Amino acid sequence: MHALIADKFEPSGVAGLKSLGLQVTVNADLSPETLPGAIADLDPDILIVRSTKVQAPAFERARKLSLVIRAGAGFDNIDLAAASSRGISVATCPGKNSIAVAELTWGLILACDRRIPEQTAELKAAQWNKKEYSKARGLHGRTLGVIGLGRIAEEVIARAHAFGMEVIAWSRSLTDARARELGVLRAPDTLTVARESDVVSVNIAANSETKGLLNAAFCEALRPGAIFINTSRGAVVDEGALLNAVRSKGVRCGLDVFTNEPGAATGAFDSAIAKSPGVCGTHHIGASTDQAQQAIAEEVVRIVRDYKTTGEAPNVINLCDKTPATRLLVVRHLNKPGVLAHVVGAIGKAGINIEDMDNVIYQGATAACARISLDADPGAEVMNAIRTGSPHVLSVDLTVIE
Repeated sequence: MHALIADKFEPSGVAGLKSLGLQVTVNADLSPETLPGAIADLDPDILIVRSTKVQAPAFERARKLSLVIRAGAGFDNIDLAAASSRGISVATCPGKNSIAVAELTWGLILACDRRIPEQTAELKAAQWNKKEYSKARGLHGRTLGVIGLGRIAEEVIARAHAFGMEVIAWSRSLTDARARELGVLRAPDTLTVARESDVVSVNIAANSETKGLLNAAFCEALRPGAIFINTSRGAVVDEGALLNAVRSKGVRCGLDVFTNEPGAATGAFDSAIAKSPGVCGTHHIGASTDQAQQAIAEEVVRIVRDYKTTGEAPNVINLCDKTPATRLLVVRHLNKPGVLAHVVGAIGKAGINIEDMDNVIYQGATAACARISLDADPGAEVMNAIRTGSPHVLSVDLTVIE
């Protein structure tokens, strides 16, 4: 089994993969444009990436590739539709960078409140302006608004309490009971968070439901002089509307993520909001601490170990939530060669698709039971062909899937 690592990766992770018996190739200089060629040349079974974009051409050039691992929690740099169309699993490493991202979130909050980047720039330009910068509002007793409530948000909230801040939070999944447990006020919607907060921290995944979630109405609802922090993904925010809020009412931003980020680790990046006064920006490095990368490397090795030994990878995010299956066929049979071939053959001849299938073996390995999900009713004729076509079939049952 061959693994291609198309980004910088912890040496301990490389060593861990090799200890599993894998051939490992590391090329941190690959870009979205050069990755397809590398995949075609090296023909890996597993691809591991951090920030490198894996687009449709990369999957189209793959022959043996069966697993892509995003060495982080997000996955918006991977074309899930292209991977799924070729039966390639995509796995992530959730929760391993939560503390690192929360730490950067608070670094950006403090930088915005105390205008640290501006002060540093003036000092480097040989200017002393204590009069201008002796006007920070401070954080104690103010309100932090949190959008999204995953593991990163929980770490952000814990630190907010240490700073003596009140917290108001919104998430589709947040209940009153969970809000009480976290010591936060549950907001009914994102606009309430914007209106009620002195500082807003965005901690949501990027997907079809959250793209542009924080729109012009949200940005208009932000308080004048509020601090807005985004360490999740640029796509969740209307960047133009946010820039207007920066310019029109003095909203200060701490941004680790932007729309249209370069696909590789280095490159030109011309962003109006990143260049704007009042914006403190970083290079999408929320998870880039030694501690986080070590934890992620260990998780990558665990994923590969499980995949190598069981054929199933943990944390896969592109499996179908609900298949088109409408019937469950249960075949108890003797554990003999050719039985499943007979069953599958009969189903195939009937033009029925198998959506899912497993076969469990009982103690002594004499008998087994196959559970086969079908997309249509096989009918009495097919059921009878399965039942009578092999002497090793013990029973055949069919149920409707609700």
